[in-house]
Amino acid sequence: MATKKKQVVKKKQVGSTVKVALLGFGTVGSSVAQVLAASKFPGIELTHIFNRDVQRKRSSPGAKAVPASVVWTEDINDILNSKVDVVVELMGGLNPVEGWLRKALASGKSVVTANKQLIAYRGASLFKLAAANNVHLVYGAAVAGGVPVIPGMLQGLGGDQARRLSGILNGTCNYILNRMEGGADYATVLADAQQLGYAEADPSADVDGFDARAKLCILSRIALHAELNPDAVTTQTISTIEAIDFTYAKELNCTIRQVSQAERNGKAIHARVAPMLVPLSSPMAWSHGTQNMVVVSGRFGGDVVFSGHGAGGEPTAVAVVSDLLAVAQNCSSVQLPVRKREVTGEFMAPHYLRFVVDDKPGIVSAIAGALAKVGANIDSLLQTPGHPKHRLPFVVTTEPSLTSTIEKAMKSIAKLDCMLEKPLCLQILVPEDKSE
Repeated sequence: MATKKKQVVKKKQVGSTVKVALLGFGTVGSSVAQVLAASKFPGIELTHIFNRDVQRKRSSPGAKAVPASVVWTEDINDILNSKVDVVVELMGGLNPVEGWLRKALASGKSVVTANKQLIAYRGASLFKLAAANNVHLVYGAAVAGGVPVIPGMLQGLGGDQARRLSGILNGTCNYILNRMEGGADYATVLADAQQLGYAEADPSADVDGFDARAKLCILSRIALHAELNPDAVTTQTISTIEAIDFTYAKELNCTIRQVSQAERNGKAIHARVAPMLVPLSSPMAWSHGTQNMVVVSGRFGGDVVFSGHGAGGEPTAVAVVSDLLAVAQNCSSVQLPVRKREVTGEFMAPHYLRFVVDDKPGIVSAIAGALAKVGANIDSLLQTPGHPKHRLPFVVTTEPSLTSTIEKAMKSIAKLDCMLEKPLCLQILVPEDKSE
């Protein structure tokens, strides 16, 4: 009878030094070097740094914290063929990083990474590779930067049965929407975010929800034990939000945030990343600037909130170094059962519908008729004064309806002759304690 081989993670001898290589010496990488230099953790030695155009990085201000003994290189083979024990990957993306890390794991090197796309898309196979080679793969900095969401879920909430999770997982979008809440327009705030380094020259990964989507899939794997295909998770851009939407949201005792949410319903997972109206009573309405927040709702433990700085070199470096310490001390991570799950973007929720019209009799009746045709009902109608009738913005909110039901009605409404812009449809987040 065949017996199952027990996994035993390779351990360093007591008192031996754990040698570390950094892949990437950007904002986070240089901060990691500074944290290691300032803290002088016993038994951890930074021995190698890899970066493209390495001489430029070597003369950067952040390099002052790097010991003179460190080998700087732009040849990845200098890392892969070395005797380092842990590779810390802070470059991001899938190619060529995935191939490098597979070689590192296969050669017996543990990996610490902050690469959310890699873990979201390739995590399952990389975990198997790490297990097969008796090494660690840890990724606590991949979600929410310096907020210990991942270790908190694994170590602190592993004994609960999470039913849903929701959160603000992208600091750039939170910064933009916070500024817009104060009256600024989207284009101006986006330019400021790019100037400050919060947003890339191509901001689509942030504002269109792809960054938060990868993080949501990682958290779903941990909290809901569900392996999701990120490409199957619905996303909606924040770029269509305008200042008038915050005016109407305020009248509804709400604000607007980019919300990532996932919940279990039988064997399926309902998941979505989109700008939503968030009641001012929700913890997510309190998140400002580049802060991240995650709310995990458990069957036994109720709601647990994680909040803090989700972006920036130093907060993220703290998470990276914490993972490095865990690997160096051979701390075991909780292993939970994970299954592939089908994903749907359907949610039963009230919706906020904003229209800009050339005002004429019968518009509200036509909108109500289109909603009634699919079985949806109007809950309220809002119209602030001071706008010209030839370009009038107004809002309809609906009673709770399925996402697909409202989307079907919106396609019909968008074809009305009076519509001057594509109507905006936002889900209104249901408070956690009222969603059962």
